[in-house]
Amino acid sequence: MSFSFDLPSLWFLIVGALFMGYAVLDGFDLGVGALHLLTKGDTERRLMINSIGPVWDGNEVWLVTAGGALFAAFPEVYATVFSGFYLAFMFFVFSLIFRAVAIEFRSKQPMAWWRSAWDVSFSAASIVGSLLVGVTLGNLARGIPLAADHEYTGTFLGLLNPYALLVGVTTLALFTMHGNIYVLLKTEGALQERARRWVRWTIGVFVCLYATTTLVTLFSHAHMVRPFERQPLFAVVPFLTLLAVANIPREVYHGREFRALVSSAAVMLGLLSLFGIGMYPDIVFSTSDPAHSLRVYNSASSPGTLTTMLIIAGIGMPLVLGYTIAIYRIFRGKVQLTENSY
Repeated sequence: MSFSFDLPSLWFLIVGALFMGYAVLDGFDLGVGALHLLTKGDTERRLMINSIGPVWDGNEVWLVTAGGALFAAFPEVYATVFSGFYLAFMFFVFSLIFRAVAIEFRSKQPMAWWRSAWDVSFSAASIVGSLLVGVTLGNLARGIPLAADHEYTGTFLGLLNPYALLVGVTTLALFTMHGNIYVLLKTEGALQERARRWVRWTIGVFVCLYATTTLVTLFSHAHMVRPFERQPLFAVVPFLTLLAVANIPREVYHGREFRALVSSAAVMLGLLSLFGIGMYPDIVFSTSDPAHSLRVYNSASSPGTLTTMLIIAGIGMPLVLGYTIAIYRIFRGKVQLTENSY
């Protein structure tokens, strides 16, 4: 089925763009957390936290906005996914809560055991959160069993299938690479040199997992490949994604960390674009019976609701984007520890 620019399809793009924004921005936050325990000493760990300190909570606004847009535009999808994935989403929410609490409470006391405990909480929450993002995407790509009334008929353990776990680990590797490059951009001295040594490993692990996940998807999930067979022009997306992957080590080698971060963000946007193309017009694919799938057209709100929401989005999205740009501009440059630091 080819893409058409009607209201439901347009909202499919808008919701996807909001989730992309969250993945790119909070992705490096989660990646910094995943790498946090590899640092040495309290100063380096404070630098890691302060590299994301001014922006991490603002980055999560994109997740809240995306969730709200999904609820307004595709309420049946929201109901099915959030009820079927309830335990997984609760674990994800708890990981975000523990990460936030760890950031805020770590430096409240000077004791080594206190700070170490919050360091472990910060890192573990970041790793679990990254894995759960990938597991959710993996299950949506693979498909889940739905009844005729669009209710999820599987179990929580059924969500932890091998393919979803593979996508989860790949997502963790992607976020870790993204966070590694962000640390290169924001730090200097010994910590930056340490991060430069990590980068070859984070890139290498991601590339291996990316190749593996791609092959498994091609041979095991034909419905994700059919749109590319019907529209060969879509092949430009994986091609550009591969170019972005290849450009990351090149930019790191030449010391152009910002360009490397842009390339890493382009990889994330490319992969999520591949996911969206592969899914459309499905939003939740049913493995029990494809006729039970939740699609763009059978799960969308009324035209009046979508039109009203489009006006609100036209006003609100530029404000969110402008706020995000302003914050990153204000806090650009290398991170420094001051009396107001975490």
